[in-house]
Amino acid sequence: MMRLCYRPLERCFGRRSGDGLLWHTDLKPHASGDFSMAVVQANSSLEDQSQVLTSPSATYVGVYDGHGGPEAARFVNRHLFPYLNKFQKEQGCLSSEVIKRAFNATEEDFIRLVKQSLPSMPKIASVGSCCLFGAISGSELYVANLGDSRAVLGRRGFDGERSKVVAERLSTDHNVSCEEVRKEVESLHPDDPSIVVYCRGVWRVKGIIQVSRSIGDAYLKRPELNRDPILQKYGNPVPLKRAVMTAEPSIVTRKIRTHDLFVIFASDGLWEQLSDEAAVEIVFKNPRAGIAKRLVGAALKEAAKKREMRYKDIKKIEKGIRRHFHDDISVIVIYLDHQKNSFQSKGTVGCISPPVDISSYHSDGVADEPSG
Repeated sequence: MMRLCYRPLERCFGRRSGDGLLWHTDLKPHASGDFSMAVVQANSSLEDQSQVLTSPSATYVGVYDGHGGPEAARFVNRHLFPYLNKFQKEQGCLSSEVIKRAFNATEEDFIRLVKQSLPSMPKIASVGSCCLFGAISGSELYVANLGDSRAVLGRRGFDGERSKVVAERLSTDHNVSCEEVRKEVESLHPDDPSIVVYCRGVWRVKGIIQVSRSIGDAYLKRPELNRDPILQKYGNPVPLKRAVMTAEPSIVTRKIRTHDLFVIFASDGLWEQLSDEAAVEIVFKNPRAGIAKRLVGAALKEAAKKREMRYKDIKKIEKGIRRHFHDDISVIVIYLDHQKNSFQSKGTVGCISPPVDISSYHSDGVADEPSG
């Protein structure tokens, strides 16, 4: 089943939009409803990766926001789902323990790759990725994450609540800009007064990175790497007594309820521009088809507004330079329909993932603008 994730036609089953750095697939079925995906590239190399695996019994969702380069996010995109599938088969069902084992195995494999690649590619020691995973298995919803990608549930408002739809954050932002996370990191390193430093306008772990949990970032987790002569000569060694980051995911498990409508999974590029409530309102008030693209479009319009520009001006800016205006943005919207549909009865299995790099992707799809 997992090899479906790596067939080129499956990976690129979507459309290139009027914005040459935007890719989307409007609407596809999964066992419990429909889903929509969209990605816009800002970096010279796309550092976001994402994927959806559908089967009659479960739906897997992954959003991986890389930093320092694309290598870690691409690695997670290839390895996390196979490990989840392997450990689930061994245990007989999906569980929090299965998810933790898959995250840990992916981390250990990437650290192993870092050590092997260090002589020819010292910078790989500073490459990492946030990792957001979601799964629907029966009536259970699982959300696990490292870093600051986010999963937000849209549910119907209860009696007494003002709104018809309510945004409920399911994931935890592991970003030291949050005071609670900052205090957590400081409590783990009481002997290090510079464990969290305010610099360049934001709080950062060791003055370097904002997130406190990730896959990769080996030089901030393995003190021995910083003593390696290669990293000493060509890299950016950071003297460490012990790891200052972790790959231990936060995991939430909950029963899907009748008032649960959809879940938005997205990298922080979306949440930098839109609040949880604004994103949920957009999904609630608009048609399903193309809803992920609509969210990306709304975020880009906000980014443009901050620079007193229009989106049509931003889309003319080439990758790399465009990163000064917004981050890579990946969005997956999963609808929860609370009944088995024809997709499930057909027993369809498939995996869809955007192109590894949007700018180099070519198709004959119809060009169009982000929905507004």
